[in-house]
Amino acid sequence: MALGNNPANPGLAGGGARALAADYDLFLKVFSGEILTAFNETNVAKDLIMTRTISSGKSAQFPVTGKANAKYHTPGADLLSGSYLSQIEHQEKVITIDDMLVASTLIPRIDELKNHYDLRSIYASELGKALAKRLDIQILKTLFAAGLTTSENASGTGTGTELIGYDTEDTLGLIAALYDVAAALDNNEVPDDGRFAILTPKQYYKLLTTDNTAINKDTSAGSADAARGRLMEVAGIKLFKSPHLEGVQIDNPASTAADTVDDDNTLNSPFADTAVANDDSGYNGDLSGVRTGGSSTDYGFVAGHSSAAGCVKLLDLATESEYLIERQSTLFVAKYAMGLGVLRPESAVVVNSSSSAAV
Repeated sequence: MALGNNPANPGLAGGGARALAADYDLFLKVFSGEILTAFNETNVAKDLIMTRTISSGKSAQFPVTGKANAKYHTPGADLLSGSYLSQIEHQEKVITIDDMLVASTLIPRIDELKNHYDLRSIYASELGKALAKRLDIQILKTLFAAGLTTSENASGTGTGTELIGYDTEDTLGLIAALYDVAAALDNNEVPDDGRFAILTPKQYYKLLTTDNTAINKDTSAGSADAARGRLMEVAGIKLFKSPHLEGVQIDNPASTAADTVDDDNTLNSPFADTAVANDDSGYNGDLSGVRTGGSSTDYGFVAGHSSAAGCVKLLDLATESEYLIERQSTLFVAKYAMGLGVLRPESAVVVNSSSSAAV
Protein backbone atom coordinates (compact mmCIF):
# COMPACT_ATOMS: atom_id res chain seq x y z
CA MET A 1 0.00 0.00 0.00
CA ALA A 2 1.65 3.22 -1.18
CA LEU A 3 0.64 6.23 0.93
CA GLY A 4 2.22 9.66 1.04
CA ASN A 5 3.76 10.48 4.41
CA ASN A 6 1.83 13.68 4.94
CA PRO A 7 -0.59 13.15 7.86
CA ALA A 8 -2.78 15.87 9.32
CA ASN A 9 -1.22 17.55 12.36
CA PRO A 10 -3.81 18.84 14.87
CA GLY A 11 -1.04 19.83 17.27
CA LEU A 12 0.56 22.43 14.99
CA ALA A 13 -0.99 25.88 14.75
CA GLY A 14 -1.91 26.64 11.15
CA GLY A 15 -1.21 23.07 10.04
CA GLY A 16 1.75 22.24 7.83
CA ALA A 17 4.67 19.84 8.04
CA ARG A 18 5.60 18.16 11.31
CA ALA A 19 8.31 19.98 13.27
CA LEU A 20 9.06 18.05 16.48
CA ALA A 21 8.36 20.29 19.49
CA ALA A 22 6.18 22.63 17.45
CA ASP A 23 3.87 19.72 16.73
CA TYR A 24 2.50 19.89 20.25
CA ASP A 25 1.59 23.60 20.44
CA LEU A 26 -2.17 22.96 20.30
CA PHE A 27 -2.25 19.95 22.60
CA LEU A 28 -3.56 21.70 25.72
CA LYS A 29 -3.02 20.23 29.18
CA VAL A 30 -6.49 21.31 30.26
CA PHE A 31 -9.49 21.97 28.05
CA SER A 32 -9.87 25.75 28.05
CA GLY A 33 -12.30 26.72 25.33
CA GLU A 34 -14.65 25.76 22.58
CA ILE A 35 -13.53 23.98 19.46
CA LEU A 36 -14.07 26.22 16.44
CA THR A 37 -14.92 24.25 13.33
CA ALA A 38 -15.86 25.42 9.86
CA PHE A 39 -19.45 26.41 9.25
CA ASN A 40 -21.54 23.86 7.43
CA GLU A 41 -21.25 24.39 3.72
CA THR A 42 -24.58 25.50 2.33
CA ASN A 43 -25.86 23.07 -0.28
CA VAL A 44 -29.19 24.23 -1.67
CA ALA A 45 -29.01 23.01 -5.26
CA LYS A 46 -29.17 19.24 -4.66
CA ASP A 47 -32.86 19.36 -3.73
CA LEU A 48 -33.82 21.45 -6.76
CA ILE A 49 -33.11 18.93 -9.53
CA MET A 50 -34.29 15.44 -10.46
CA THR A 51 -32.31 12.65 -8.79
CA ARG A 52 -32.25 8.99 -9.69
CA THR A 53 -30.44 6.37 -7.61
CA ILE A 54 -29.12 3.23 -9.29
CA SER A 55 -27.78 0.15 -7.51
CA SER A 56 -25.36 -0.81 -10.29
CA GLY A 57 -24.34 0.23 -13.77
CA LYS A 58 -22.53 3.17 -15.30
CA SER A 59 -25.38 5.44 -16.43
CA ALA A 60 -29.12 6.10 -16.38
CA GLN A 61 -31.54 7.00 -19.15
CA PHE A 62 -34.07 9.82 -18.91
CA PRO A 63 -36.75 9.53 -21.65
CA VAL A 64 -37.71 12.75 -23.43
CA THR A 65 -40.89 13.18 -25.48
CA GLY A 66 -41.88 15.84 -27.95
CA LYS A 67 -45.23 17.58 -28.28
CA ALA A 68 -48.48 16.57 -29.99
CA ASN A 69 -50.37 18.69 -32.50
CA ALA A 70 -54.07 19.56 -32.68
CA LYS A 71 -56.08 20.04 -35.88
CA TYR A 72 -59.71 20.80 -36.69
CA HIS A 73 -61.56 17.74 -37.92
CA THR A 74 -63.39 17.78 -41.22
CA PRO A 75 -66.73 15.97 -40.86
CA GLY A 76 -66.47 12.48 -42.26
CA ALA A 77 -62.68 12.52 -42.61
CA ASP A 78 -60.75 9.46 -41.41
CA LEU A 79 -58.66 10.27 -38.32
CA LEU A 80 -56.22 7.50 -39.30
CA SER A 81 -55.32 9.23 -42.54
CA GLY A 82 -53.88 12.57 -43.48
CA SER A 83 -52.26 14.78 -40.87
CA TYR A 84 -54.58 14.13 -37.95
CA LEU A 85 -52.21 11.74 -36.22
CA SER A 86 -49.45 13.37 -34.18
CA GLN A 87 -45.97 11.98 -34.66
CA ILE A 88 -44.66 12.44 -31.14
CA GLU A 89 -40.88 12.51 -31.14
CA HIS A 90 -38.93 10.38 -28.67
CA GLN A 91 -35.40 11.08 -27.50
CA GLU A 92 -33.35 10.22 -24.46
CA LYS A 93 -30.85 11.92 -22.18
CA VAL A 94 -28.18 9.70 -20.69
CA ILE A 95 -26.25 10.76 -17.59
CA THR A 96 -23.10 8.82 -16.79
CA ILE A 97 -21.59 8.19 -13.37
CA ASP A 98 -18.40 10.23 -13.00
CA ASP A 99 -15.30 8.79 -11.39
CA MET A 100 -15.51 8.52 -7.61
CA LEU A 101 -14.76 11.82 -5.89
CA VAL A 102 -12.92 11.51 -2.58
CA ALA A 103 -11.59 13.67 0.23
CA SER A 104 -9.26 12.10 2.78
CA THR A 105 -6.86 12.76 5.64
CA LEU A 106 -4.50 10.73 7.86
CA ILE A 107 -4.34 11.14 11.66
CA PRO A 108 -1.44 9.59 13.65
CA ARG A 109 -2.59 7.60 16.67
CA ILE A 110 -0.12 9.34 18.98
CA ASP A 111 -1.66 12.70 18.13
CA GLU A 112 -5.14 11.38 18.87
CA LEU A 113 -3.99 10.20 22.31
CA LYS A 114 -2.41 13.55 23.13
CA ASN A 115 -5.32 15.57 21.90
CA HIS A 116 -8.03 16.71 24.35
CA TYR A 117 -11.06 16.51 22.05
CA ASP A 118 -12.45 14.01 19.58
CA LEU A 119 -10.82 14.44 16.19
CA ARG A 120 -12.59 11.67 14.32
CA SER A 121 -16.07 13.15 14.15
CA ILE A 122 -14.73 16.62 13.34
CA TYR A 123 -12.45 15.41 10.55
CA ALA A 124 -15.13 13.15 9.08
CA SER A 125 -17.56 16.05 9.08
CA GLU A 126 -15.09 18.39 7.36
CA LEU A 127 -14.37 15.86 4.63
CA GLY A 128 -18.09 15.46 4.04
CA LYS A 129 -18.52 19.23 3.81
CA ALA A 130 -15.78 19.43 1.18
CA LEU A 131 -17.66 17.01 -1.04
CA ALA A 132 -21.00 18.70 -0.37
CA LYS A 133 -19.54 22.01 -1.55
CA ARG A 134 -18.10 20.37 -4.67
CA LEU A 135 -21.50 18.85 -5.50
CA ASP A 136 -23.29 22.17 -5.02
CA ILE A 137 -20.89 23.88 -7.44
CA GLN A 138 -21.30 21.12 -10.01
CA ILE A 139 -25.11 21.37 -9.87
CA LEU A 140 -25.01 25.16 -10.20
CA LYS A 141 -22.81 24.85 -13.28
CA THR A 142 -25.13 22.24 -14.78
CA LEU A 143 -28.13 24.52 -14.26
CA PHE A 144 -26.27 27.38 -15.95
CA ALA A 145 -25.42 25.00 -18.81
CA ALA A 146 -29.11 24.12 -19.17
CA GLY A 147 -30.09 27.78 -19.48
CA LEU A 148 -27.35 28.38 -22.07
CA THR A 149 -28.14 25.28 -24.16
CA THR A 150 -28.97 26.22 -27.74
CA SER A 151 -30.30 22.88 -29.03
CA GLU A 152 -33.67 21.22 -28.39
CA ASN A 153 -34.11 17.78 -26.89
CA ALA A 154 -36.96 17.10 -29.29
CA SER A 155 -38.57 19.15 -32.04
CA GLY A 156 -40.65 21.98 -30.64
CA THR A 157 -39.67 21.52 -26.98
CA GLY A 158 -37.54 24.66 -26.79
CA THR A 159 -34.00 25.61 -25.78
CA GLY A 160 -32.54 27.27 -22.73
CA THR A 161 -33.17 30.97 -22.14
CA GLU A 162 -30.58 33.65 -21.47
CA LEU A 163 -31.95 37.01 -20.35
CA ILE A 164 -29.36 39.74 -20.90
CA GLY A 165 -28.60 43.16 -19.41
CA TYR A 166 -30.22 43.26 -15.95
CA ASP A 167 -28.97 45.44 -13.12
CA THR A 168 -28.84 42.72 -10.50
CA GLU A 169 -27.34 45.14 -7.96
CA ASP A 170 -30.62 47.06 -7.98
CA THR A 171 -33.84 45.86 -6.37
CA LEU A 172 -36.00 46.90 -9.30
CA GLY A 173 -33.61 45.16 -11.69
CA LEU A 174 -33.84 41.93 -9.69
CA ILE A 175 -37.63 42.08 -9.54
CA ALA A 176 -37.88 42.79 -13.26
CA ALA A 177 -35.55 39.87 -13.97
CA LEU A 178 -37.62 37.47 -11.86
CA TYR A 179 -40.86 38.42 -13.61
CA ASP A 180 -39.15 38.00 -16.98
CA VAL A 181 -37.93 34.58 -15.81
CA ALA A 182 -41.53 33.64 -14.99
CA ALA A 183 -42.67 34.86 -18.42
CA ALA A 184 -39.92 32.88 -20.17
CA LEU A 185 -40.91 29.70 -18.32
CA ASP A 186 -44.56 30.36 -19.16
CA ASN A 187 -43.68 30.71 -22.83
CA ASN A 188 -41.88 27.36 -22.69
CA GLU A 189 -44.95 25.78 -21.03
CA VAL A 190 -42.99 24.90 -17.91
CA PRO A 191 -45.22 23.97 -14.94
CA ASP A 192 -45.73 26.57 -12.22
CA ASP A 193 -45.03 24.12 -9.44
CA GLY A 194 -41.34 23.50 -8.80
CA ARG A 195 -39.95 26.80 -10.11
CA PHE A 196 -36.93 28.27 -8.32
CA ALA A 197 -34.23 30.92 -8.56
CA ILE A 198 -30.81 30.73 -6.90
CA LEU A 199 -29.43 34.15 -5.97
CA THR A 200 -26.27 35.41 -4.36
CA PRO A 201 -26.72 36.23 -0.64
CA LYS A 202 -26.40 39.96 -1.45
CA GLN A 203 -29.18 39.77 -4.05
CA TYR A 204 -31.37 37.71 -1.73
CA TYR A 205 -31.15 40.13 1.20
CA LYS A 206 -31.53 43.15 -1.07
CA LEU A 207 -34.91 41.78 -2.14
CA LEU A 208 -35.85 40.84 1.41
CA THR A 209 -35.28 44.34 2.78
CA THR A 210 -36.88 46.29 -0.06
CA ASP A 211 -40.22 48.06 0.22
CA ASN A 212 -41.95 46.93 -2.95
CA THR A 213 -45.39 45.56 -3.66
CA ALA A 214 -43.80 42.63 -5.52
CA ILE A 215 -42.38 41.41 -2.21
CA ASN A 216 -45.14 40.09 0.02
CA LYS A 217 -44.19 40.96 3.60
CA ASP A 218 -47.27 39.33 5.10
CA THR A 219 -45.58 37.07 7.63
CA SER A 220 -48.89 35.34 8.41
CA ALA A 221 -48.83 34.03 4.85
CA GLY A 222 -45.27 32.85 5.27
CA SER A 223 -44.06 34.79 2.22
CA ALA A 224 -41.29 36.86 3.81
CA ASP A 225 -39.89 37.54 7.24
CA ALA A 226 -37.10 40.09 7.39
CA ALA A 227 -36.46 39.41 11.07
CA ARG A 228 -35.70 35.77 10.33
CA GLY A 229 -33.98 36.48 7.02
CA ARG A 230 -36.44 34.49 4.92
CA LEU A 231 -37.85 35.33 1.52
CA MET A 232 -40.13 32.73 -0.01
CA GLU A 233 -41.01 33.73 -3.55
CA VAL A 234 -41.48 36.41 -6.19
CA ALA A 235 -43.66 35.92 -9.27
CA GLY A 236 -44.40 32.38 -8.11
CA ILE A 237 -40.68 31.51 -8.09
CA LYS A 238 -39.21 30.14 -4.86
CA LEU A 239 -36.01 31.95 -3.94
CA PHE A 240 -32.84 30.42 -2.57
CA LYS A 241 -29.40 31.85 -1.83
CA SER A 242 -26.04 30.17 -2.38
CA PRO A 243 -22.58 31.34 -1.26
CA HIS A 244 -21.12 29.47 -4.26
CA LEU A 245 -23.00 31.37 -6.96
CA GLU A 246 -20.42 34.14 -7.25
CA GLY A 247 -17.52 31.70 -7.42
CA VAL A 248 -18.81 29.81 -10.46
CA GLN A 249 -19.04 33.12 -12.36
CA ILE A 250 -15.48 34.20 -11.54
CA ASP A 251 -13.37 31.17 -12.31
CA ASN A 252 -12.27 30.37 -15.81
CA PRO A 253 -11.85 26.72 -16.93
CA ALA A 254 -8.11 27.40 -17.10
CA SER A 255 -8.09 27.99 -13.33
CA THR A 256 -6.62 25.34 -11.07
CA ALA A 257 -8.70 26.16 -7.98
CA ALA A 258 -9.82 22.71 -6.85
CA ASP A 259 -12.79 24.03 -4.86
CA THR A 260 -14.46 25.72 -7.83
CA VAL A 261 -13.24 24.00 -10.99
CA ASP A 262 -13.50 20.29 -11.69
CA ASP A 263 -10.71 18.33 -13.33
CA ASP A 264 -10.94 16.12 -16.39
CA ASN A 265 -11.99 12.97 -14.52
CA THR A 266 -15.65 13.61 -15.22
CA LEU A 267 -17.57 11.75 -17.89
CA ASN A 268 -20.37 14.28 -18.33
CA SER A 269 -20.06 17.52 -20.29
CA PRO A 270 -23.20 19.64 -19.77
CA PHE A 271 -21.73 22.62 -21.68
CA ALA A 272 -21.31 20.62 -24.91
CA ASP A 273 -24.50 22.08 -26.43
CA THR A 274 -23.75 25.68 -25.47
CA ALA A 275 -21.65 28.46 -26.97
CA VAL A 276 -19.68 28.64 -23.72
CA ALA A 277 -16.11 27.35 -23.93
CA ASN A 278 -15.60 24.26 -21.81
CA ASP A 279 -12.51 22.64 -23.35
CA ASP A 280 -14.27 19.27 -23.09
CA SER A 281 -13.45 19.30 -19.40
CA GLY A 282 -16.51 18.10 -17.56
CA TYR A 283 -18.33 20.88 -15.77
CA ASN A 284 -15.72 23.52 -16.63
CA GLY A 285 -17.90 25.98 -18.51
CA ASP A 286 -16.53 29.53 -18.40
CA LEU A 287 -19.36 31.49 -16.79
CA SER A 288 -17.46 34.75 -16.33
CA GLY A 289 -19.55 36.22 -19.16
CA VAL A 290 -22.73 35.92 -17.08
CA ARG A 291 -21.70 38.89 -14.93
CA THR A 292 -20.70 42.43 -15.75
CA GLY A 293 -16.97 42.43 -16.48
CA GLY A 294 -14.12 44.32 -14.87
CA SER A 295 -14.13 44.98 -11.16
CA SER A 296 -17.92 45.01 -10.91
CA THR A 297 -19.70 42.74 -8.45
CA ASP A 298 -22.82 42.75 -10.59
CA TYR A 299 -23.43 38.99 -10.75
CA GLY A 300 -26.05 37.07 -12.68
CA PHE A 301 -28.13 34.21 -11.36
CA VAL A 302 -29.85 31.04 -12.52
CA ALA A 303 -33.48 29.99 -12.34
CA GLY A 304 -35.72 27.27 -13.65
CA HIS A 305 -37.73 24.17 -12.86
CA SER A 306 -36.77 20.88 -11.23
CA SER A 307 -36.87 19.16 -14.63
CA ALA A 308 -33.98 21.26 -16.00
CA ALA A 309 -31.16 19.06 -14.73
CA GLY A 310 -30.71 15.58 -13.35
CA CYS A 311 -28.42 13.67 -11.02
CA VAL A 312 -27.66 9.96 -11.23
CA LYS A 313 -26.42 8.59 -7.95
CA LEU A 314 -24.54 5.30 -7.66
CA LEU A 315 -22.92 5.92 -4.28
CA ASP A 316 -24.32 8.58 -1.97
CA LEU A 317 -22.08 10.69 0.22
CA ALA A 318 -20.38 8.35 2.71
CA THR A 319 -17.47 8.49 5.12
CA GLU A 320 -15.29 5.65 6.38
CA SER A 321 -12.11 5.14 8.35
CA GLU A 322 -9.50 2.42 8.80
CA TYR A 323 -6.60 2.06 11.23
CA LEU A 324 -3.34 1.35 9.40
CA ILE A 325 -0.96 -0.61 11.61
CA GLU A 326 2.05 0.06 9.39
CA ARG A 327 1.40 3.82 9.66
CA GLN A 328 0.14 3.82 13.27
CA SER A 329 -2.47 6.21 11.93
CA THR A 330 -6.12 6.29 10.95
CA LEU A 331 -7.11 7.00 7.35
CA PHE A 332 -10.37 8.94 6.95
CA VAL A 333 -12.15 9.02 3.59
CA ALA A 334 -15.32 10.73 2.35
CA LYS A 335 -16.60 9.76 -1.09
CA TYR A 336 -19.44 9.75 -3.56
CA ALA A 337 -20.09 8.53 -7.11
CA MET A 338 -22.62 10.59 -9.05
CA GLY A 339 -23.13 12.23 -12.41
CA LEU A 340 -24.96 15.37 -13.53
CA GLY A 341 -26.46 16.44 -16.82
CA VAL A 342 -28.93 18.71 -18.58
CA LEU A 343 -32.40 17.15 -19.01
CA ARG A 344 -34.79 19.82 -20.29
CA PRO A 345 -33.02 23.06 -21.30
CA GLU A 346 -36.36 24.79 -21.86
CA SER A 347 -36.87 24.58 -18.08
CA ALA A 348 -33.81 26.72 -17.24
CA VAL A 349 -33.17 30.47 -17.43
CA VAL A 350 -29.86 32.31 -16.99
CA VAL A 351 -30.09 35.97 -15.96
CA ASN A 352 -27.04 37.77 -17.35
CA SER A 353 -26.06 41.12 -15.83
CA SER A 354 -23.80 42.04 -18.75
CA SER A 355 -24.90 43.63 -22.02
CA SER A 356 -23.95 40.66 -24.19
CA ALA A 357 -24.46 36.91 -24.27
CA ALA A 358 -22.27 34.63 -22.14
CA VAL A 359 -19.80 33.44 -24.80
